[in-house]
This record gives sequence, structure tokens and C-alpha cells, in this order.
Amino acid sequence: MPQDCSAGERVRAAVAGAGTRGSGGLAAGDRPLFRRLRSAPALLVDRFRRVRAGAGLAAQAGLAAGLSWWVADSLLDITQPVFAPISAVVALAASVGQRVRRTVELIIGVAVGILIGNLLISVVGVGAWQLGLIVALAVVVAAFVGRSPALVVQAGATAVLIGTLTPTVPDLEAPRVLDALIGGGATLLVTAVLLPLNPLRIINRAAGPALDLLAEQLDRTADALRERDAEAARAARDRLRDNKKEMGSFGEAAQGAREAATLSPVYWTSREGPLGRYAKAVEPVDRAMRNSGTLIRRAVTLIADGERVPEPMPDAVSALADAARTLRKEFARGTPEPTRCRESALRAVAEAGHAYRAGVDFSGAVVVAQVRTAASDLLVATDVDQEEANRLVRSAFGPLDPPGTGDRTSRAGG
Repeated sequence: MPQDCSAGERVRAAVAGAGTRGSGGLAAGDRPLFRRLRSAPALLVDRFRRVRAGAGLAAQAGLAAGLSWWVADSLLDITQPVFAPISAVVALAASVGQRVRRTVELIIGVAVGILIGNLLISVVGVGAWQLGLIVALAVVVAAFVGRSPALVVQAGATAVLIGTLTPTVPDLEAPRVLDALIGGGATLLVTAVLLPLNPLRIINRAAGPALDLLAEQLDRTADALRERDAEAARAARDRLRDNKKEMGSFGEAAQGAREAATLSPVYWTSREGPLGRYAKAVEPVDRAMRNSGTLIRRAVTLIADGERVPEPMPDAVSALADAARTLRKEFARGTPEPTRCRESALRAVAEAGHAYRAGVDFSGAVVVAQVRTAASDLLVATDVDQEEANRLVRSAFGPLDPPGTGDRTSRAGG
């Protein structure tokens, strides 16, 4: 009996131990799963945001495809006009701001493919190697005509259709060109008249990430200067350096907004208002990004070299961050005169002047100079003339000579 008890105890202990190990193993093995589950709500929110952002494009694509089919099938009596809706979606899929150009390229590409296809078929006939030759030559000619991938793709695709379907489907050329015209025309009609997207919403959505990125990394740099944390400054430098996505989206959105405002009568009046200011702001914001990148690089060196950090210096960088953040908010509200951004930019310059006169070393002087330059860029982004921006910056900065340094430092800092 004791042996049975002992055996039973051993079994229970083994089961309990296995359960404990299994539980521990399961927990350890499932940690990535638990992390994914915890992050699921944020992922869902991000996916829904993407869906919401793409809802307008989806509606435009559906309407353009349906309209192009209806025109080709019901009005023009084209048999199976599958290329009309395809052309509509291809033109619509172009980056916002390039749809007129994409439509023209689509039609030119179709024409090149038809021309090369018919010419070579009449000379070499049809077959596998003939098809390869037709497509290769069509792509080469399209590349010679223009560098656009859309033009090259359309020329090659049309050459494939001509080379493979001509023996069984006669007179394919005219319907193919007509389909391209119908699809491209439907896209322009939908985007300009029937379902135009709000150009200000387009550009607001793209400007926000660019200006937020600038503000966040300047804030991190200011904190790094206060704490003399070179690693934090390096992280800010690296993140701001990787701004191609944000600035690329901002530039494309400005181009798209101009296109939408040009094509759509509904938004013609906005071209000289907030939309015009946004379009003009892309270049100075890009310059502010680059100059802020130089500022942050020198801040890294300043901290690493143990240079002086006058108290107003991080305050100047913080005020510059506030100027970028405020510009984003004032643009989003459509503020006619972004005065708060201008005030923050000039406050940054004033703090930089205080830091300079308190005494800075080599890299510190560069940081001060870059605050001035980036602030001038942000002033220009608010529709201030460049000469006026320079005058305001000089006035806000104050005297160039730090106490007791004379003309030598004046020349170095100016």
C-alpha cells in the first residue's frame, strides 16, 4: 500500500511538474503572441485609418471603371470593352497629381504598342520569337519616347495583345485605342467633376507627418542638449535624416492638390487661398528639414566634444520645434495668417541670440546659425517674403558680438 501511495504521489508530482513546466513553457513561448494580442487594438486602428484614407480612391476607382464600361458598351457598342475599365483604373492608380500625365502616357503607350506590333507582324509574322521581338522593340521605342514606367508598360502590354490576338481577333487596334481614351477620359471626369477629392484634405493629411517629424526630432534634440545625451541626439539625427517618405508624400500631395484644384471647378477658388500657401510651403519646409538636420548633427558633436551649452540654446531648439508644430496646426485650420508659427520661429531666433551672447564654442555657433536659418525657412513657409524673413531674423537675433569677444566672434557667428 505504501508502494501504491508512493507511486501515486510520484504520478501526481510528475503531472503537476509537467503542468508547471508546460505552463511556463507555454507562457514563454507565447510571449510574442501575447505582445501581438496587446498591440492588436493599435494595429486595427491603423488598418481602419488606412481604409478610411483609401475610401475616396476606392469610390473613384469603382465609379470610373463602371462609367468607362457603360460608355464603351452601351453608348459606343464596343464588344467586351475590358480595356476601358482597366485603363481607367491604371490612370487612377497614378500618384495623385499625375493623373493627367498618366492618362496621356497611357494613350501614347497604347499607340506605340499598336504601331510596333502591326509593323513587325507584317514583316516577321506571328509566333513565340516574333512576340518576344515585338515586345522588346515596343518597350525600347517607348523608353525612347519617355521615361515613364506607365508608358513603357502600356506599350509592352499592347504589343503582347497585338502579337497574340491579331490572328484570331481582327481589327483590334481601333477598339484598343478607343478603350484607352474612354478609360482615361472617365478617370478625369470622375476626379474633376463627379467625385473630386478635397485638395486641402489631401495636402493636410500629407503635411502633418512631415511637420510632426520635424517638431518631434527638434524636441528630442532640445532634451538631449539639456541632458547632454549624445545618444538621444544621434537617434533624433538618424530619424530626421530618414524623412524621404514624409517629404515625398508632402510634395506629391501638393502636386495632387494643385491638379485637383485646376481640374475641378468646385475648388477653383481655393487655388489662391490656403491651397496656394500649402503648395508654396513645400520647398521651404524641405529646406527647414535639411537645415534642422545640420543643426542636430552639430548638436551631437557639441555634446560629444563637451562644449558649453548655454541655457537658452535648448530653449531655442524647443521654440523651433514649436514653430513647426504650430505651422502644422495653423495650416490644418486654414488660418489666413499663421502668426503663431511666426512668433515661435522668431522666439527661437531670440533665444539663439541669447545663447550666442552667453558664449558658445565652435559647434555651438553652428547650432545657433542653423536655428536662424531653419527659422527663416519656416517664416517663408508661412508666406513671408525671403528678404522680409531675413530682416525679421536679424532683428530678433540682436547684436552679433558676444560680450568681450570683439570683431573676431562677430565674423564667426554672423
